[in-house]
Amino acid sequence: MEALNANELKLFVESVRQYFRVLTRQEPQITSAFLATGELPGFDYSGIVTFSGACNGQVIVSTPGALLKELLLLQGETDLSQPNLLDAVGEIANTLGGNARKALGPSLQISVPVKRHGSSGIQARVRKHPYAITLKWNHQPAVVCIDMERV
Repeated sequence: MEALNANELKLFVESVRQYFRVLTRQEPQITSAFLATGELPGFDYSGIVTFSGACNGQVIVSTPGALLKELLLLQGETDLSQPNLLDAVGEIANTLGGNARKALGPSLQISVPVKRHGSSGIQARVRKHPYAITLKWNHQPAVVCIDMERV
């Protein structure tokens, strides 16, 4: 297994920026991007897409419910129920996964997003030190964990 290179990791940072820029017209503040050395703190809602093929691993997006509610309201959605919040975090993870596939090649297979509610830490499954991106959008924190390696 081979780690993703710096340019491939930067694509995830840019993908996060682009997601918020397109959806909200407000770019998020990337507060840090680093190799995690242990469990990452998670928030109330997490979306996970799993990769296989050219790369194995997963991308996890974890946000508080308040961030998801603001995103839904900006889209004109008034149903702020838990199922809709789960769908929203799954959509973010799915979008980041799709952007990764464009950059890493069509042989990258992406799962349907798994959506979870409950604030638990983020555990890497593939890498000892996954790549983490922390951000704030509209004063709300979030984290994106890239736990992937090339096959």
